[in-house]
Amino acid sequence: MRIGALYSGEGRCEFIVWAPHLDNVELRIVSPGKRNIPMEKDDRGYWKTVADGIHPGTRYFYMLDRNKLRPDPASFFQPEGVHGPSEVIDHGVFGWEDDKWSGIPLGKMTMYELHVGTFTPEGAFDSIIPRIDELLDTGINAIEIMPVAQFPGERNWGYDGVYPYAVQDSYGGHQQLKRLVNECHKKGMAVILDVVYNHLGPEGNYLWDFGPYFTDKYRTPWGSAINFDSAYSDDVRNFFIENAIYWFKNYHIDALRLDAIHGITDMSAKHFLEELAERCEEFSSKNKRKYYLIAESDLNDSRVIRPRNAGGYGIDAQWNDDFHHSLRTIITGEKTGYYMDFGEVGDLARAIKEGFVYSWRYSAYRKRRHGNSSEDIPGYQFVVCSQNHDQVGNRMLGERLPSLVSFESLKLAAGAVIFSPYIPLLFMGEEYGEDSPFLYFISHSDLDLIEAVRKGRKEEFRAFAWQGEAPDPYSRDTFLKSRIDWSKRDRGGHRILLDFYRALFKSRRETPALSNLDKECMEVYELTGEKVIAIMRWDRSGSSKVLCILNFNMNDTDVTLPMLKGRWIKMMDSSENVWNGPGTLLGDTIDKSGLMTLRGQSIALYRQEGNS
Repeated sequence: MRIGALYSGEGRCEFIVWAPHLDNVELRIVSPGKRNIPMEKDDRGYWKTVADGIHPGTRYFYMLDRNKLRPDPASFFQPEGVHGPSEVIDHGVFGWEDDKWSGIPLGKMTMYELHVGTFTPEGAFDSIIPRIDELLDTGINAIEIMPVAQFPGERNWGYDGVYPYAVQDSYGGHQQLKRLVNECHKKGMAVILDVVYNHLGPEGNYLWDFGPYFTDKYRTPWGSAINFDSAYSDDVRNFFIENAIYWFKNYHIDALRLDAIHGITDMSAKHFLEELAERCEEFSSKNKRKYYLIAESDLNDSRVIRPRNAGGYGIDAQWNDDFHHSLRTIITGEKTGYYMDFGEVGDLARAIKEGFVYSWRYSAYRKRRHGNSSEDIPGYQFVVCSQNHDQVGNRMLGERLPSLVSFESLKLAAGAVIFSPYIPLLFMGEEYGEDSPFLYFISHSDLDLIEAVRKGRKEEFRAFAWQGEAPDPYSRDTFLKSRIDWSKRDRGGHRILLDFYRALFKSRRETPALSNLDKECMEVYELTGEKVIAIMRWDRSGSSKVLCILNFNMNDTDVTLPMLKGRWIKMMDSSENVWNGPGTLLGDTIDKSGLMTLRGQSIALYRQEGNS
């Protein structure tokens, strides 16, 4: 069932809203002019009317049982914020120029997560467009935009959105988002959008007034769970499934990142995620190109990404937190909070080889066994990173890695991600070592809610035993401190790091063994006691074979690699002077004995000459 204000042209618009328990719903036009239009209820609880004299720009509310004036839950635009009227828009008038765009296969994507409000000084979709070429030149071919569904105020991470169909007005609204996607596609850049189907924000959330969108059967970190399996859940599921199709159809979005799917509880025979994947697959088939779903999940449950015919949900890929935690704890030494489960080089070796580190293994943090095996899951179904909005922004002071580790460690972390057999994701500014914080910020209007957010953040930080005072999430200064400084890309060590990232992506792109995300074409060696990991990768044809060596010791380390055969030629070494390193101790080829001396906190890449 389609929902919302469906404009068909020539001043004619159909309005559809689900409100099964209400006795009366009227359409209230508030601009231009004022009038009430009666609506009729069908046997599923959908209220409908077709109205004439309605044009794009018309603003309206729904009058519920003659005493509550509410915006449309499926509003396409909220020009006056979360409490104001909804606005009719015409999705058919935008002049798309991406008819030749066929997308980028998931396994070929190199992703870049960004927050619209802090990526540029202007904080708008249009201001991202001039930076597309620079990102492409770096090696990025897919931007992942943090949620843009209408949220209260002008500054927010986006996870407090309350109108899943409406594009945030302070970012430039629906027209600017379409322009951004259109320009990205013309230049060869895919666009991923972060969407939130596990909860809605507290301020401006009027779904309660319309129907049983929520249930008290389950609890989430954000309060009552969305009703995906109780009475009336068919139409709640419809609300969110239609939303996914809406982004693909009307905004030409290439993939959706599904926020925190572990916050979705569904005990029905067909899980919501399975139905969502099924519908998106149908849409892809109808439109003759693939649209992707990528989950954020801390369940370590491979069923999320297994095919439906193999008992899975059929989601295309997911973020792999275990990879991040394994890498981060080695280079930072952090062991508080959920990081207590990691810290050994063997954890990272396992993450590289299998995906999940915790596959029905005891977790000290959770006080129970956790996860199942992902050993047979293809590499292109995992997204990995060394930084993202959660792992930076959910720190009390929002420190990025450059504020916590050495320059050599930054290069090592970059290489570990980009040379992994998985899809790499960077967080905005990472490629040049942005060192400004990314803090949590809001601009709610409810004073009690603001105070609750302040207290809630402090509670979250206790498990990590961080010292100091948490920045005020409501302060505009907190938001301004979180803006990245794009000009740093051209200065000093920032420029060198940027060039290093470019070289990493170039090697990944041009070396078949690195661009092949088949974990069966790989061997991972943990050099016991040496804090060194050696990864040998090749492509199916056997024409390309590489050796990647990661040294996590602080000091120079002598290692022997007896597994090597043939002649190996050095492609790059992070310790070389050109990368502002201390100078390489490695030869241009590997000695027949396999003995080599690695600089501390370094990564080196060799290729095999011939097919020896």
